[in-house]
Amino acid sequence: MSFIWPVMLLSLLLIPLFIGLYTRLQQRRRRFIENFSQFGHVQEPTGQPIGMRRHFPAFLFLAGLSILLISLARPQAVVSLPRVEGTVILAFDVSGSMAADDLQPTRMEAAKAAAREFVENQPSSILIGVVAFSDSGFSIQSPTNDKEAILAAINRLSPERGTSLANGIYSSLNVISPNSVEVLSSDQSPSIQSTPTPLPQGTYVPAIIVLLTDGENNMNPDPLEAASAAVDRGVRIYTIGIGSPEGTTLEIDDFLVYTQLDEAMLLQISQITDGAYYNAQNEADLRTIYDRLEPQLVIKSEKIEMTSIFAGVSTFILLLGGALSLFWFGRLL
Repeated sequence: MSFIWPVMLLSLLLIPLFIGLYTRLQQRRRRFIENFSQFGHVQEPTGQPIGMRRHFPAFLFLAGLSILLISLARPQAVVSLPRVEGTVILAFDVSGSMAADDLQPTRMEAAKAAAREFVENQPSSILIGVVAFSDSGFSIQSPTNDKEAILAAINRLSPERGTSLANGIYSSLNVISPNSVEVLSSDQSPSIQSTPTPLPQGTYVPAIIVLLTDGENNMNPDPLEAASAAVDRGVRIYTIGIGSPEGTTLEIDDFLVYTQLDEAMLLQISQITDGAYYNAQNEADLRTIYDRLEPQLVIKSEKIEMTSIFAGVSTFILLLGGALSLFWFGRLL
């Protein structure tokens, strides 16, 4: 246990003074009893001898006062509390095919609606970030528990160009650990700014990436290399595929676009990082998938101020001492 204002513990020096004062009062009382012993024994209103219980209320007063003086120093203790916490990065594919309307009203809007519901259901201890990726990746919202900011970031998403799963992963890792990877567009490969010491196998940080895409990777760098970078950082990736692995031709803005979901790649990414792969055929599937994403329950040590507890205990003891004194002797002390 530690104290925020330890200097206030000096007030405990008053306790010996109170003990001395009480002792002196008891000595005077004994002398008084001796002087008037010819009138008989001093008795309680009930007629029973007082005995040692005369001192019990005083002892309670002294104990309550000591605890109250300790509370003035604002004691605090390190307490290990279980709590749900972590960071969730929602990485959205914003390629042009996300404008397809096979999910109503569009794939993008269905994904955004399910994500908004997921955000609304999270406790304040969960930080949520938003990343968008197409031929490059970029952070839309850094991790926060400000739900209004998160929802505003999700609402800003709109379909753009191609699909680079790796840049989506690298951008998400950058949000979790800032400036660890420089994400580039086109056919350039990302430059690793800092290579962390790989965490032991099976070790995970309280952060996950939810990678949502409807297409196959058609741009460098290699998504599996990006997944390995996530493993080194202890970050699990949950992949969500929207669409058909057989492929389909979609009409987007009067253009015919052939899109095919690369389930094998998404499955590999999730397996490498010890995450999970889900396929969403409609908005209801998306909502179900988000419900399965449970943040990590951790035991976290925190310093908790105990002032109110000490003050409450001291008040109870003081009241108990006063009640006993009134009940036994008809006086407060």
